[in-house]
Amino acid sequence: MDKHHYSPPLNFHRWLEEHAHLLEPPVGNRQIWADSDYMVTVVGGPNQRTDFHDDPVEEFFYQFKGNAYLNIWDRGRYERVELREGDIYLMAPHVIHSPQRPEPGSLCLVIEKTRPEGLHDALQWSCARCGNVIKRYEMQLESIVADLPPVYERFYATSEEERRCSECGEIHPGRDWETWHRMLHEVHGQ
Repeated sequence: MDKHHYSPPLNFHRWLEEHAHLLEPPVGNRQIWADSDYMVTVVGGPNQRTDFHDDPVEEFFYQFKGNAYLNIWDRGRYERVELREGDIYLMAPHVIHSPQRPEPGSLCLVIEKTRPEGLHDALQWSCARCGNVIKRYEMQLESIVADLPPVYERFYATSEEERRCSECGEIHPGRDWETWHRMLHEVHGQ
């Protein structure tokens, strides 16, 4: 193989078959290459998320199997971007978003630049009623697969009082994603 190539061509269908068992909740993602300028990740559904990601770089989404959507917090309100099978979507940096993959077996290819030292990602949990940020954790993201689960566990370990919204008093339900999404739907129609 020529030294200017990263690897021989990869059979994507074979890779999906070999890694299908790893695409599990809560995020269900696997990075294809570990050492490149891009994080090329496959994300599978279903997932069970109430967190929002603040990504300092653009994200490219290709929803190649099934459907999904992104909950977005923008200009003081929740919005929803539908990702239908076959859709591609390029999202700007720092769009506060929460990928939702309700369909079992749905698959999305996500491509984003690796982060240089000092450029931080954040995961945050917000009030479903008013959108106020309950908790926010910033990190130097090196591995989407390895770096996110400890942040989830850190949030899930907080007490109800720590998850109480300082604006409206609503308590974030922690791991109970169904309750959070039910509230979001009741209040905002999302």
